[in-house]
Amino acid sequence: MSQVGQHERQTQNRIVQLFQQQLNYRYLGDWYYRPNNSNIETEILSTFLRDKQGYSNSLITKALYELNKVAGDQSKSLYDINKEVYSLLRYGVNVKEEAGENSQTVWLINWKNPLENDFAIAEEVTVKGENTKRPDIVLYINGIALGVLELKRSTISVSQGIRQNLDNQKSIFIKSFFTTMQFVMAGNDTEGLRYATIETPEKYYLTWKEDSNSDIANPLNRHLLQLCEKERFLELIHNFIVFDSGIKKLCRHNQYFGVKAAQSYIRRREGGIIWHTQGSGKSLTMVWLTKWIREYNPNARVLIITDRDELDEQIKNVFLGVNENIYRTTSGRDLITQLNNTTPWLLCSLIHKFGRKDGKRNQADYDNYIAELKRSLPQDFQAKGDIYVFVDECHRTQSGDLHKAMKKILPNALFIGFTGTPLLKKDKETSIDIFGSYIHTYKFNEAVTDKVVLDLRYEARNVDQYITSQDKIDKWFEAKTRNLTEYAKTELKKRWGTMQKVLSSKSRLEKIVADIILDFNTKDRLQNGRGNAMLVSSSIYEACKYYELFQNAGFTKCAIVTSYDGSPQSIKGESTGEDEPTEKLKQYDIYQKMLNGKSPDKFEEEVKKKFIEEPAQMKLLIVVDKLLTGFDTPPTTYLYIDKSMRDHSLFQAVCRVNRLDGEDKEYGYIIDYKDLFKSLEKSVNDYTSEAFEDYDTDDVDGLLSDRLTKGRERLEIARESIKALCEPVAAPKDTDAYGRYFGGANDEPDKLQDNQQKRLALYKYTAALVRAYANLANDMTEAGYTPAEIEIIKQEVKHYEQVRAEVKLRSGDYIDLKTYEPAMRHLIDSYIGAEESELISAFDDMTLIQLIVERGANAVDALPKSIKQNPTAVAETIENNLRKLIVDQQPTNPKYFENMSTLLDELIQLRKTAAEDYKGYLQQIVELSKQVVQPSNSSQYPQSLNSPAKRALYDNLNQNEGLALRIDDAIRKTKKDGWRGNRIKEREVKNAIKQHLTSPEDLERIFEIVKSQSEY
Repeated sequence: MSQVGQHERQTQNRIVQLFQQQLNYRYLGDWYYRPNNSNIETEILSTFLRDKQGYSNSLITKALYELNKVAGDQSKSLYDINKEVYSLLRYGVNVKEEAGENSQTVWLINWKNPLENDFAIAEEVTVKGENTKRPDIVLYINGIALGVLELKRSTISVSQGIRQNLDNQKSIFIKSFFTTMQFVMAGNDTEGLRYATIETPEKYYLTWKEDSNSDIANPLNRHLLQLCEKERFLELIHNFIVFDSGIKKLCRHNQYFGVKAAQSYIRRREGGIIWHTQGSGKSLTMVWLTKWIREYNPNARVLIITDRDELDEQIKNVFLGVNENIYRTTSGRDLITQLNNTTPWLLCSLIHKFGRKDGKRNQADYDNYIAELKRSLPQDFQAKGDIYVFVDECHRTQSGDLHKAMKKILPNALFIGFTGTPLLKKDKETSIDIFGSYIHTYKFNEAVTDKVVLDLRYEARNVDQYITSQDKIDKWFEAKTRNLTEYAKTELKKRWGTMQKVLSSKSRLEKIVADIILDFNTKDRLQNGRGNAMLVSSSIYEACKYYELFQNAGFTKCAIVTSYDGSPQSIKGESTGEDEPTEKLKQYDIYQKMLNGKSPDKFEEEVKKKFIEEPAQMKLLIVVDKLLTGFDTPPTTYLYIDKSMRDHSLFQAVCRVNRLDGEDKEYGYIIDYKDLFKSLEKSVNDYTSEAFEDYDTDDVDGLLSDRLTKGRERLEIARESIKALCEPVAAPKDTDAYGRYFGGANDEPDKLQDNQQKRLALYKYTAALVRAYANLANDMTEAGYTPAEIEIIKQEVKHYEQVRAEVKLRSGDYIDLKTYEPAMRHLIDSYIGAEESELISAFDDMTLIQLIVERGANAVDALPKSIKQNPTAVAETIENNLRKLIVDQQPTNPKYFENMSTLLDELIQLRKTAAEDYKGYLQQIVELSKQVVQPSNSSQYPQSLNSPAKRALYDNLNQNEGLALRIDDAIRKTKKDGWRGNRIKEREVKNAIKQHLTSPEDLERIFEIVKSQSEY
């Protein structure tokens, strides 16, 4: 028998055995039918506290009361409840044996001796809420549910399990069950395990990676053995969870192993360097290491040193966000004063508070800072406590001088350097001599593989190559837009008049401005308003010139963000009496117009906010140095570089665009107008040469890849994937064949559900194909495709997009389009030209069945031509949509919708046996659709049954009008606000119904129907 694609139940059986036999968890049983399952199993917890911890019954009772009171408080958000529960788990419950006695701490978990705890699992845990749900496996520690695991068969994406977990946390399902939950997991045998915590969006679910158990081939087994090993599981909960400004976060594997490695160094009293690439969570690594140091050594004091005001401010905010008070020193003198005191235990200090306004740091800043520290030293100075110094951005050359000076002031301090960039070859040996060896590294290519950051695509542009004559400008425009549809090209030409003038100019800056504007009109994420860009210019004056040129070209949603303050002091002595103003006067004038009366700080704050939250309203920021480094850099899709840069400044700048930012951002793009890597000159794609030549090649491996080369690879992979998926579709591979393969005929109603995964794969692969094509569409020739190949690919993309649209309609999935792929319509309209786009847009705001109810049989005219010209395809499309609606509505009134399902089956049989002509069939399907959507108009209900809930009771109580009204009245008089999911309130409603029903089976059946009624 084949072991491929084994059922979920087989996977679950194996995982249950793994927990028992390899992880030594106790098996509590299959809790499918067990009543009153809870996330706090009081009996198990009481036994642990009494028998293992030795607490008295009085203390246990009071501790359980406090825990249940916090966990059961449904007036608060899940985040707030979970945070309070975590505090009780982490720090114990403070209670008094008797009034007037001292408080005692009841430890719900034995953190000091992890193996002394009761580790157990239960499967199929039925949890009653507003709607009952049943997690596959729940991990209980001492009877408290701390982990939940959803499993999927190997052929079903782990994403389905993640979405189940996210659904379960909603108030309409079993939100209250997650108040104690620390780990929320999903897995299958092909993708392994994904883990996160409460309310984590799907894209931020993590994958664990480590070398141990590497001989275990099955990724799900391997990940569970690594993550859920008893001591590891409790350590992660105790040391690596943080509630960060409204978001609960777990650690990534690089953060865990970085902190663990640092702990070993600290125990040996050794310093060193942690190199975790930009965007991989370095600040939280600092937080977790700091918290551990404080608990490991109660006498510890931690000082974090940075050399940029933005970093200093951000580090302070990160620690405050996790409820750690951090003192931000105001000067070198203030730092010495605080070190000479016994408190505070956590400090951060800026290299020089009064550095220059241009934001640039150099040797003088470090020298001044060090001199100020020495001048401030009292004669008897001795820092109080055991000092640990974290030096952020320790790759900077000046850090060595700082380290030597600080060593003299703090001879017993332990120094740990943090960096997000590799060390230069010339600095590596010195830095290692100063700070010590690498404690832990996590390089860029590792972070890309783990999907912690995005891959970068690089393109060097020679702006002069297009500008020779008006004729060539027109030819260039046609070449650049040849793959756009006529509509998209017409829209672009509306702005072409201005751009022609700009391109005809000889000014290099004007050409770059026109080039960028063209990108904003043709590139996917820039055109649809979901993405944004930064332009790096070589000086503040040049930034002002750029801004002026963009304004003149009608591109007004841009701004300058630099360290220039635009004050009158900056133009003192600049007046020459000449007609032509000096550069500083011109710069001042442009800045003042842009600021429009606002202060530079206020303007910058507003601009950055809009750039992040409303990219369509602030599309481009023009910068020089500011925003290119540091934690506070806003997410960016494109980085245009027109400044000579190299080494650290370039590395940090290009990493501005690698941050995750929405499902439709797949890469960060670097456009290089300075040809920093000499790729145009040498025709090579070795980006470790030239600008990165001072790094070891291995340290920057995989940082930049050629946009056209990688774009072609991606397009070919997308083509192969979708062709392989569609290979089994029967000839002639027409509308009907695709519809049956991905949906199923209506004599096989179960097929629609069975084929759901195939349909999701089709939607996903089509989206990938459209994006890959749109990304390369204007550069297909440069990517190496012939004109014939270009046309073939365009037709393929168009074909599969039409298949996708038709399958969505036939299966009833179409309404998902808006949430599944919000930016797809722009891509299709711009690059492919969907013949059906006008018709299909009719379905953007309502389902096909809603359209039928509104328009009657004429709704068929809104279907794509390929479907509506085939009566069988029309019928199956309507029937699939109607059946899906019936299934969705069934829980609200089982009897009624069971009858509707029977009527649909009868109508399908009539159509198939040709007993009903097509026109008559359409009329009957319209009437049936109206009955499904509007039950109140579908039959002769007694007038007293004037609400959906009353009619549902009537239908499911053998049409007993009096009984239905009595139960409805009892429910309305009994139900309390928020009764669903609250056991006591639910029991009251159930007892009210019970007064009118004798059969326990009827009671359970009617109670489930009542819970599905929105009006109760």
